[in-house]
Amino acid sequence: MYNYKQLKLGKHGLPTWDGLIPVVMQLAGEQEAWRGQELIKETANAIALPPNLRNQTYEKYPDNNIIEDRVTWALSDLAISGLLVRPRRGTYRITELGKRLISQYGVNLSAKEIHAQEAYKAHQRELKQRKVKSSDESRHEDDAPVTYKIDEIQRQIENYNSEIAADLLERIREAEPGFFENLVADLLSRMGYQGPEGKTMVTPQSRDGGIDGIINQDPLGTSTVYFQAKRYAADNIVQRPAIQGFYGALSSVHADRGVFISTSSFSEGAKEQAKSFSIVLIDGIRLTQLLLHYHVGVQAKKNYDLFQIDEDYFS
Repeated sequence: MYNYKQLKLGKHGLPTWDGLIPVVMQLAGEQEAWRGQELIKETANAIALPPNLRNQTYEKYPDNNIIEDRVTWALSDLAISGLLVRPRRGTYRITELGKRLISQYGVNLSAKEIHAQEAYKAHQRELKQRKVKSSDESRHEDDAPVTYKIDEIQRQIENYNSEIAADLLERIREAEPGFFENLVADLLSRMGYQGPEGKTMVTPQSRDGGIDGIINQDPLGTSTVYFQAKRYAADNIVQRPAIQGFYGALSSVHADRGVFISTSSFSEGAKEQAKSFSIVLIDGIRLTQLLLHYHVGVQAKKNYDLFQIDEDYFS
């Protein structure tokens, strides 16, 4: 049992999310794996909170328990930084890096140490790239106060969705290769490549011949799209030879079109090669943009209505 008063405290007299880091890590190391909700509740129960603090909720969101929310935030950053891993849906396991750092720092393990990890830095670079792309794609003039307010709301939504997209990409990287291939098949079908009467098939991993999935766009299969899905870490950049290999696989089935999807990025050489072969490339950032747009692997949390005066009504 830990005493919450010895942890870093924040608003409401409760431990901050980063103050909970050593507690989460100590508990994570006590068994092979934890279901997420069990680890959240165990952490919240382990810090000797009086009932009024343990059960405290937000004034505007009475269904949301504050301390459990903060444990959730800690879990998210620990997974991003590589101290925890999600081997399967809703499950957390401590990594060798996590064991090493909790052994080294103990109760002093803080956000400073976990944010110094290369995995977290890569995550931040990816978020920065997303914001740049988002601002490039959605520029408009801020010439009126109302427009400015709407743009600010839009920016906040984009920032929130960027965090969700980055977390989504990390979940995909942690999943099994077969899961990623099926996810790509679902996405391309949702995008309309399957056609109204076509079908999508993920090829068996043991004999895919370099082609992970096939989309027949019509019942007779006269128009077919082939794809390859590579689940890579952020720093494992796809190089030219991988594109050449995929082109060879396409040639073996006399295909004239292909899509290469990766959870990382592509080198300039790979991009040039793909262009010459008429292969469409989708990197990790573009992939998650599409997943959010077509609601694959995510669900809309809340919808809001923005109103303006109906001038016709008053005329």
